[in-house]
Order: sequence, then C-alpha cells, then structure tokens
Amino acid sequence: MKATQKLHDIGQSLWIDDITRDMLDSGRLRKYIDELSVTGLTSNPTIFEKAVAKSTWYDDGIRKLVKSGLSGEALFFELALEDLKRAADLFFPVHRRTATVDGWVSLEVSPLLAYDTKATIAEAKRLFDWAGKPNLFIKIPGTKEGLPAIEESIFAGVAVNVTLLFSGNDYLAAADAYIKGLERRVAAGLSPDVRSVASVFVSRWDRAVVDKVGERLRDKLGIAVSKQAYRAYRELLDSDRWQRLESLGARPQRLLFASTSTKDPKSPDTMYISALAAPNTVNTMPDETLHAFADHGNVGSLIAADGGDSGKVLDEFGSAGIDIDALGHKLQADGAKAFAKSWQDLLKSIDGKSKALQ
Repeated sequence: MKATQKLHDIGQSLWIDDITRDMLDSGRLRKYIDELSVTGLTSNPTIFEKAVAKSTWYDDGIRKLVKSGLSGEALFFELALEDLKRAADLFFPVHRRTATVDGWVSLEVSPLLAYDTKATIAEAKRLFDWAGKPNLFIKIPGTKEGLPAIEESIFAGVAVNVTLLFSGNDYLAAADAYIKGLERRVAAGLSPDVRSVASVFVSRWDRAVVDKVGERLRDKLGIAVSKQAYRAYRELLDSDRWQRLESLGARPQRLLFASTSTKDPKSPDTMYISALAAPNTVNTMPDETLHAFADHGNVGSLIAADGGDSGKVLDEFGSAGIDIDALGHKLQADGAKAFAKSWQDLLKSIDGKSKALQ
C-alpha cells in the first residue's frame, strides 16, 4: 500500500498544490485521484504565472480571449476558472461521497486586495458566483483586513480557504472570523453549513531561521508551530461555542498544512508530510513532494491532540533568540508581498503573451 493511501486512511486529505491545463488535458490529475489518493487541489498566482510564461498550454485560450476584448485580470480569471471548473468536476464525486467535506478546489482573490476589506468581500462574492461550483473555495488571506472579509463572506454563503496563516494565533483569528460568520447566519435563520479550511504555512518558518539556530534545532520550527496550531484546532472543536454551532448543523473549518515541500537539501524531502499526519486535516503539496511521499514516504505517529512536545521545542527557539510572535507577523507580511509580486508578474506574463499572440 502506498504511503499516500495510508495517510488517506488515517483521515488526512491529500491535496495537490498545482494546476495547469496540461495536467488536465494529459489526464495527470485524474491519475493522481485514482492512484495517489489526491482528493482536492489548491492554486496560487505563482503556479499560473509559470504555466503562462514558460509553456504554450494557454496560448490558444489567450488568443481567443484577447480577440473577445479581454486583458489583464479579467483575462486571467477566465483562464483560471476554465481550469478550476474542470478540476472541480473531477473532484465532485469525492465531494459528494464525503458529504461535501472533501473534493475542493481553490481560487485566490487578487493578492493586491490583501489589505482592502471591502474590495475583498466584493471580489470573493463575484468569483464564487461566477464559478458556480459547489466545491470551489475562494482563498482570502488571514490578514487583519482579511478577517472581517472572511466573516462577511461566510455569512454570505461563500466557501473560504483562509490563506497566509502562520501561527496558532493566526489560526484562532481565522477560526473566530469563520465562527462569527456562522453565528450570524444562525441568527438570520440561515443554514450554518458553509465550508472552510484554514491554511497554516509550514516550511517558511524553517527557511527564515536556518542560519540563526544550530543543527539541533534545524528544521524543527515549522513542525512545532504547526503542532501548536493543531492543538488550538482540537481545543476549539471541543469548546462550548463550537459545539452549539455543530448541533445546529455546522461543520468544522478544517486545519490545512500548506507549504509542506522541504526547502532544506539536508533534510528528508517528505519530512513535513510524515511529521504532520493527523485525522480530519488537510495537507496540500506540490507534485514532487506528492510523488516522493508515494515512493518512499512514511506515516509515523499522529500529532498528539495536545501538540506533543511542540511547546518545549518553541521554548528552545525562544532561548536561542527567536521571537516567534514577531517572526510570525513578519512571515505573514512577507508572504502577502510575495503573493502580490507573483500576481504582478502573472499579469505581466499575460500582457506579454497577449501582445506576442496578436
């Protein structure tokens, strides 16, 4: 039995962090579903930018859309939604079989809106309605300005993938926004069954401190922070506040581990997948990590509900001079900047391709 199947069997969803037209046309995504236990998909501007700039997969689509008068963001969303709708259809049997818990695909609002609450709310609703797929998440960053947008989107019935979370506190803030949206729906006589995931980024923690700590602490920060987030997740699900909502039909906002490819060549290429096995969660990974885990991965001990030794590990980082809270804020700000740059690069690539294909 492949390690991917074992991970699936313990209750963790494996999602692929990639989408290209070639992946759909070649049947590669179908193969991932059938053979590697993949049950969902995420995307981001960097993925699309590379596909547009470095391949011909989108040339015909761009040429057609340019002739119809589209450009820039409008052209991109047409391309992206065409791919994501096809992916959503592939995952729909999973979505139906799991009573809508799994089988999701994700589309991100423009990262340029990360600090604009009103614009994010409007764009999330527009994209969700435009797609018209029951298993499409709209990705909204968990920034200070993004949190009220998450609450309002959930209240409006928009399924949300909260992105750019880095710490347990970030997760709890996102969960609070989700729950507030559901509580408002209950007060308004609406169903609280609006789905969401909360995406905690892992590997960027270790990349940020690799030159600041000794070998004993190398590549241990991301896992420790993630385990603390899992502890917060489990405690929230046991809370009276959540139990009241669940009794009315709400379903948990699942914790998702993102950025789980190993960046350190000195460490195993599957270490984040093995270390973060946990039921009722999601792990999203790029192609190479998925294949590596299927080939030689190992499903070890599940994360302890109380976070195991993560508190002790974080204390050791504190003693080594790492301010975890400050670093978490910096990582989120840096992540928002990186996503914005990728978005701008994507639009430049689309503009360049559009002109070249005319």
